Amino acid sequence: MKRQVLLLISLFGIISVTGQVSYSIPEELPKGSFVGDLAQDLGLDVKRLKSGKARIYVADSADYIELNREKGVLLVKDKIDRELLCAQTAPCALHLQVILENPMEFYSINVEIKDVNDNAPMFKRGEMQFRISESAVTGTAFLLEQAIDLDVGKNGLQSYMLKPTDNFALKLHNQADGSKMVEMVLQKPLDREQQSNLLLELTAVDGGEPQLSGAVQIHITVLDSNDNAPVFTQRTYKSTLRENSLSGMVVVTVSATDLDEGSNGKISYSVLNSVDDASDIFDIHGETGEVKLVGNADFEKKRQYQIYVRASDEGGLTDTTKIIVEILDTNDNEPAINVMSKSNVVAENIKPGTVVTIVNIQDLDAGENGKVNCDINKNVPFSVSSTSNNFFSITTDSDLDRERSSEYNITVTCSDEGVPSLSSSVTLTLQISDVNDNAPVFERSSYEAYIVENNTPGLSIFTVKATDADWNQNARVSYILEDSSINGVPVSSYVSVSADSGAIHAVRSFDFEQIKDFQFLVKAQDGGSPPLSSNVTVKILIQDQNDNPPQVLYPVQTGGSVVAEMVPRSADVGYLVTKVVAVDVDSGQNAWLSYKLQKATDRALFEVGLQNGEIRTVRQVTDKDAIKQRLAVIVEDNGQPSRSATVIVNVAVADSFPEVLSEFTDLIHDKEYNDNLTFYLVLALAVVSFLFITCVVVIISVKIYRWRQSRILYQSNLPVIPYYPPRYSDTLGTGTLQHVYNYEVCRTTDSRKSDCKFGRAGSQNVLIMDPSSTGTMQRIQSEKSILDEPDSPIEVGLF
Repeated sequence: MKRQVLLLISLFGIISVTGQVSYSIPEELPKGSFVGDLAQDLGLDVKRLKSGKARIYVADSADYIELNREKGVLLVKDKIDRELLCAQTAPCALHLQVILENPMEFYSINVEIKDVNDNAPMFKRGEMQFRISESAVTGTAFLLEQAIDLDVGKNGLQSYMLKPTDNFALKLHNQADGSKMVEMVLQKPLDREQQSNLLLELTAVDGGEPQLSGAVQIHITVLDSNDNAPVFTQRTYKSTLRENSLSGMVVVTVSATDLDEGSNGKISYSVLNSVDDASDIFDIHGETGEVKLVGNADFEKKRQYQIYVRASDEGGLTDTTKIIVEILDTNDNEPAINVMSKSNVVAENIKPGTVVTIVNIQDLDAGENGKVNCDINKNVPFSVSSTSNNFFSITTDSDLDRERSSEYNITVTCSDEGVPSLSSSVTLTLQISDVNDNAPVFERSSYEAYIVENNTPGLSIFTVKATDADWNQNARVSYILEDSSINGVPVSSYVSVSADSGAIHAVRSFDFEQIKDFQFLVKAQDGGSPPLSSNVTVKILIQDQNDNPPQVLYPVQTGGSVVAEMVPRSADVGYLVTKVVAVDVDSGQNAWLSYKLQKATDRALFEVGLQNGEIRTVRQVTDKDAIKQRLAVIVEDNGQPSRSATVIVNVAVADSFPEVLSEFTDLIHDKEYNDNLTFYLVLALAVVSFLFITCVVVIISVKIYRWRQSRILYQSNLPVIPYYPPRYSDTLGTGTLQHVYNYEVCRTTDSRKSDCKFGRAGSQNVLIMDPSSTGTMQRIQSEKSILDEPDSPIEVGLF
């Protein structure tokens, strides 16, 4: 086998290697026969044939060769008959293309089919008949029908033999097309009286091994003398015929003359059989010599016909001429588009100029009718260009973006240059695969959400949402809580984010009074490789809930003292007794406070300001009004539901301090007694934990001691004024005076003694009396109890 390899490297978007390899094989090889080692001859690795999905592309329908990718060799796919494939054309070859992908490469393969001597020469007719005048002169030639041998070269027709050779000999003439014209030449004059009929045998022999032959009988009728043969006016006639002409069209008219008269001068015309199918396409009128088209002349099948015409007179003399008919091309074939290789899916990030498809264009017409130009639709980012003869590549001419268009329909239209032009088109669908080139985008630039305090842990607050313009895995968004801290505490202890849905949940129960708002970052990350992400700021605002009751700041409610506000009996209507001061740690309407008088010793004497908590008189104080007035003021907020607090205000209606002391003495004694008892009970319980028997003795002794002391104090008639908070000044300017007046007061050491002992001012117990309109009395307790120092003085200050 003969092999020839030619490699040509060209650059058109991607590097494509074009190789041409030639092989030669004999025809009639059985299926699976070895043709050639393609991988070795092209210098390719067998693995490359597999990875590149190597395949054979054949332009026509004949598919005789197949590629074994496992071994990289070409094999006979179907038995090849050279005569059926190429007829008389030599050399006969199969033109194949081998296509590889990733990267795209193609190679041209020529497989020459060698002829084998499998056809014997044959004659179309079983016999030949001649009518030859006996007057025929020696040397007269008679054209014989040529034999047909479908083989070519040395296997084709080589020679003829004629038997017997008594009167005739053979003469061969080589034609321009390689055929041999056979003539039977008269060597010895005929004598009808001796032999009126001759039977000869013409044998055609080829040059194959083994040699094959075919024979035909020649019947010769010897006629009476006819000494003038017909003569054609031209030895060769030429004519042109446009393909696809209508049947019956006159192609050419031949003419011959015969100098004889009568029947010996009457000429008839006939078409001799030839090696091609001219006799099936053309016919001649026997009398006029008009050669007409009776078949279909196709330029793409045969471009020239040679017709041999014989003129015979009735005396048996003949002459022969040749007609050459040139077939002219018409634009009757559309360009055939064959997609050799294409990429069904390409990535959106491929560079401009990358080849995605290669097409092969076949137009059977010739000249301008066979020149083809291709174009594609204008609304796609692709272009088409010619890479080599009849091959066009489709390349990207701009960047692709799957998010803009995920699929392109590329319509390739190819038109020839004939008049009128013929065209054909094919539509290719190209899918664009996704690349992770888009980060997730949140629906908002920032988020704000509200949650009511005292929420249940795990409560869903709201959901952040981000979208990704990519596709599939590259567009799957996960949500991540960015690490940060709020007042030194990790944000993860406040909220959590669902990775799939972006739902934000409260991890703890929030308290508006501790934290009113906080913010953090949420990251949205896609599933690409590498992943892309974006952040958004989320601000959580805590909404207040009415979960705190009002707290009374003034008057202070203590367990060991009695607060008393003094109102002189001369107070006018609207006299400011005191002001209830309260706050609510809630906010908004939950902190709007209102004050109401719930209970009172005399509800007709006092009223409370709804908004400011001021306690004022609503009528003139009379002598009939009780000195000790007890008011219960309720403070309510404006929440839903409302919460409240109650404060007790003791008011003394009196003009002098002694009146107040005598009225509140019992109450003070009871409170002091209860306070001391509670203290020692607690102390007793503590001592019992160490030693039970000792504690019993100590408790009995202490109780006896306290009982005697309380009896002494109870009989002394000494008023004790309870503790009161620091000086109070109301907002209306009616508060206490800023001047201080000090008085010394004596007390008895025993209720049965009438003398008084005076002591100097000290830091033990101080009674403070405010002689202003409010009449506020305060009692300040020091470190030492009044019961422990019976001789300690009492200092009364007037402010």
